[in-house]
Amino acid sequence: MSGVIDNPDPDEAAPRVGASFARRGHADRSIDALPIEKVIVALAIAGGFAALAIWWMLGPGVEVVPRVPLDRTPRAPTSEVDVETPFTGVLTPGDGIAADVRASWPSFRGPRRDGTTYDGTALVRDWSGGDPARLWSVDVGEGYAGAAIANGCVYVLDYDRAAQADALRCLSLADGREVWRYTYPVRIKRNHGMSRTVPAVDGQYVVSVGPKCHVLCVDASTGAFRWIIDLVARHGATVPQWYAGQCPLIDDGQVILAPGGSSLLMAVDVATGAVRWRSPNPDGWEMTHSSIVPMTLDGRRAYVYCGSGGVVGVGADDGSVVWRTTRWKVSIAMVASPVIVPGNRIFLSGGYGAGSMMLQLRRGIDGYVVEPLFALAPGVFGATQHTPIVLGDHLYGVRPDGQLVCLDFDGTIRWSSGSAARFGLGPYLIANGLIYAMDDDGLLSLAEATPDAWRPLARARVLDGHESWGPMAMAAGRLVVRDFTTMTCLAVGR
Repeated sequence: MSGVIDNPDPDEAAPRVGASFARRGHADRSIDALPIEKVIVALAIAGGFAALAIWWMLGPGVEVVPRVPLDRTPRAPTSEVDVETPFTGVLTPGDGIAADVRASWPSFRGPRRDGTTYDGTALVRDWSGGDPARLWSVDVGEGYAGAAIANGCVYVLDYDRAAQADALRCLSLADGREVWRYTYPVRIKRNHGMSRTVPAVDGQYVVSVGPKCHVLCVDASTGAFRWIIDLVARHGATVPQWYAGQCPLIDDGQVILAPGGSSLLMAVDVATGAVRWRSPNPDGWEMTHSSIVPMTLDGRRAYVYCGSGGVVGVGADDGSVVWRTTRWKVSIAMVASPVIVPGNRIFLSGGYGAGSMMLQLRRGIDGYVVEPLFALAPGVFGATQHTPIVLGDHLYGVRPDGQLVCLDFDGTIRWSSGSAARFGLGPYLIANGLIYAMDDDGLLSLAEATPDAWRPLARARVLDGHESWGPMAMAAGRLVVRDFTTMTCLAVGR
């Protein structure tokens, strides 16, 4: 999951998924009554279509994308907001003090953006002596926004309904007291929760994406304002259904965003807010709930994103389109992020009937060949909200029936958690070889992350609410979880 969403109207039509290999045929026409000139023209056209059809069925699915001139016009950092003029962001200091903790979970899906962490902390494997202790709990606005952990603090992008404002909050990891909060006015109606993204922290800066696509950067220690960009007003983004779910990526001093609209992807200097590069968007792909993932492709740094029209990889140095494919689409809601698999492979998964697909990227004469290796039906594996995790040579994830499963890289199911252990739309992560998985109602399960079998170790009810769907975060034996209205920090270390 990037941004958590709720189920749409069950009467809506099933999504169109780009995992089908069926080809649509053409009806035959009679040419008896046509003049010979028209017959010749018709035959030529038919021959062209036949050749195209043969290429499509037998070819490897190459989608070569020519390099398109990029917009690298330097832009001065500005307070690009359409909420109020003049901009009226407010910094409110609190009495919280940062914990003396160096370990971090600095962005969506952790330190490596892959849902795992190994920070050296010994973790308790048996809860028979008592459930994980609640170190602190705080009220949060309705939603599913997860936490980032860095600098001994917890950062969460909240929504303050009373003030009608997005609220980027910095809490002490030690006791949950607020160190500071930065708010700016945005009017939002309840729509299956309000905020649902995870901030990104990079040393001095913290960046958040609000429900209506406002990208805010402030000082991570003090909350002092740096810059803000409205992706809708400035870059033609369309706010996704159920609000924005894309989590920002900070990489090599730049914030990587996928606004859609005038720029498929863009890089912004994290210190100034100036645009470094933009990727072309000739087909008008729109923003989804999926988040951007970094990848090294044959030695070159790239960013992979699932947009509304398919999947794309762009160069990290200049934003040029390196490859793209329209073979994978999810019509209702693209939520799960791409998963990078060793060997220049990418695993894609979705809900609402999408299932999953493995892509292989191969270098061709004129560009990269994008080849589907296999596609799985949703009953085998799909991911409605949360993104699967690669550990070793296997994938771990929760499929639409709520079971947690382990797959080989060829799509073979190694095991499933069974009907007694279903997790609904809840989150999961892997820390030090242990799986932490939450169900919809706040029941937390602990299991070994092994391809051999489903091996549960412990279970405990750690939240009292409902819709416990927000992504979890782990650092130094502290696990930060949330339900619809409460965020809690648990002690799971020894």
